Amino acid sequence: MLRTILTATALLCVSQQAFAQELTSAQRDACMGDYEKYCKSVVPGGGRIIACLAKESDKLTPACKKVLEAAEKK
Repeated sequence: MLRTILTATALLCVSQQAFAQELTSAQRDACMGDYEKYCKSVVPGGGRIIACLAKESDKLTPACKKVLEAAEKK
């Protein structure tokens, strides 16, 4: 379910240009370590960072999962 939610988010972020723009401040803070560990080589923009995090959802830290799930409930 998290993967589906994050994939949908990725599609909604098509116009974003960088990791900092794709995620809120809280999401960046919670997910920066996961981003650097799993998605650092991904070129920012077009929702690719969020798509990468969604692909790695089973490996994300609880804090990152929590903020991404909370964002989808809004």
